Amino acid sequence: MANENQNAKVTRVLLVAPSFDILGGQAVQAARLMERLQQEPSLSVGFLPINPRLPGPLRQLQKIKYVRTLVTSVAYLMTLLLRLWKYDVIHVFSASYFSFLIAPTPAILIAKLYGRKVLLNYHSGEAEDHLQRWRRTAIPTLKLADVVVVPSEYLVEVFAKFGLTAYPINNLIDIAHFPFRQRVPLRPVFLSNRNLEKHYGVHTVLQAFGIIQERIPEATLTIVGDGSQRQVLESLALELGLKHALFRGRVDPTTIASVYDAADIYLNGSEIDNQPLSLLEAFACGIPIVTTDVGGIPYIVTDGVSGMLVPPGDFALLAERAMQLLNDSGLATQLIEQGRTECRKYSWDFVRGAWIDTYRKLTTQRGETKVEMSDATEEKIATR
Repeated sequence: MANENQNAKVTRVLLVAPSFDILGGQAVQAARLMERLQQEPSLSVGFLPINPRLPGPLRQLQKIKYVRTLVTSVAYLMTLLLRLWKYDVIHVFSASYFSFLIAPTPAILIAKLYGRKVLLNYHSGEAEDHLQRWRRTAIPTLKLADVVVVPSEYLVEVFAKFGLTAYPINNLIDIAHFPFRQRVPLRPVFLSNRNLEKHYGVHTVLQAFGIIQERIPEATLTIVGDGSQRQVLESLALELGLKHALFRGRVDPTTIASVYDAADIYLNGSEIDNQPLSLLEAFACGIPIVTTDVGGIPYIVTDGVSGMLVPPGDFALLAERAMQLLNDSGLATQLIEQGRTECRKYSWDFVRGAWIDTYRKLTTQRGETKVEMSDATEEKIATR
């Protein structure tokens, strides 16, 4: 009888998110969160990839353009129908635009069909444009969720513009996996770790590095990541005559810490962004950051205190601020220490209670159509 009572208290949570077959922060965040949640005795946690691998010979279909999207979507829908009813809370990771339509939307609709609670975990820095352009479909779908959780106060404010309530729970980084290293003095060894897509502004980083290299010929830049702009960016590097600029491609998340450890300054040129994991990981490793000030970045980086902020597209100022760090060891040390303090807000000790409390409220407030966070919980999980 005691065992039955104990089992009755276990909340069954299903994470619906990209697997590592899709390059990006959502896959990394889902894997980290699942690893931690599976250690909680009050939870039973499963994972359902939005990009399931087909079995055996059928997997060859996923290598054919257009056919890949169709067969993967069918497999995903079938898996949703077969598995969602077994769980109490469906925790759905979400991006924007077409991705929102083909991944979170079916999960939300099927979960509601089964009478399950839905937690929509929205991560995209493109939220404002998405909600504006897809207002007639995206907003009604979002309103079906029992609670919307976002990683930043920035997205809380964006959602509020459209009459939507969202609650902030910070992204999770495992500080133990990103060892801190003292960097005194700083070397001109630069790192960029973003997907090679236009809105991440890697072209701005390359242009800034061109200026830096004119002054410091031995400076190096490692570009980690892959994406649709890789060939364009490699051509730009040749055009700029860059030397010691290495395109590493995709690096496995389990080994990325060694790449951070080798670098001394992190450069980021985003044009649209939310709460990039790479900045938090740089904080944890003790790497000073020079970044554009778009989207949610100013909510985690304070200019001149925990990092250096520049306007988007201003590659000359990005280069100038990077040079300033190389020439001012006192400033660099201050940024490193403040960044290290900031990244503690993204540790499991900080966010654990917020996730556990959210799941508990979803399963205990059965008569409610929406979950309301307590003031104490909101205060604890706010990023600022």
